[in-house]
Amino acid sequence: MTSGSTSNRIILDLNVTAPVFELIDIFGRAINLQSYKGRKVFIGFFRHAGCPFCNLRVHFLQKMYEEFKAKNLEMIFFFESKEKVLLSSLFHKEISPIPLISDPEKIWYQTYGIENSALKSTMSHLTSFIQTAIKAKTKGLPMHLMADGESINTIPAEFLLDENLIIRKIHYAKGLNDRMSIEHIFDFVENEKVLS
Repeated sequence: MTSGSTSNRIILDLNVTAPVFELIDIFGRAINLQSYKGRKVFIGFFRHAGCPFCNLRVHFLQKMYEEFKAKNLEMIFFFESKEKVLLSSLFHKEISPIPLISDPEKIWYQTYGIENSALKSTMSHLTSFIQTAIKAKTKGLPMHLMADGESINTIPAEFLLDENLIIRKIHYAKGLNDRMSIEHIFDFVENEKVLS
């Protein structure tokens, strides 16, 4: 299941079944990964509700929702913020119908090998925070200080699962603006062949 670990961090492998979860999202819906069999799935792990880097990515993916769904790709988003913090944000409430799961204890962040790196976070803030914040502000996206229990060191990650919930693409970010390319996502959804 893992290709290794960094200190106590688990790192997931390609071509293995994704860790299955059965959780309640912030909208009160039961989200069971097993029920997604037969569809391709994008799982995104984001930082806190006020992070402009993550909110820009979510804003972009939201706009792709209908197109992805038409190509049999579903999305599930995780945030480290508490449910009440996410529900106090109009932007995050409007993420529905995409499931949005609050994981402040970071149980699933650890399970999926999400990295904590002060160095990567600091470098991203020093090199691209101002530009990212301006872009987020022009789109009306939330941007605020962290709430209780959130971490400045969380580094995002994105996963693509095939129709059998096998992990086919993993992107552990190298910085806060580093995400899986849209070309990779489209290549994945347009490739109907399921590898065995």
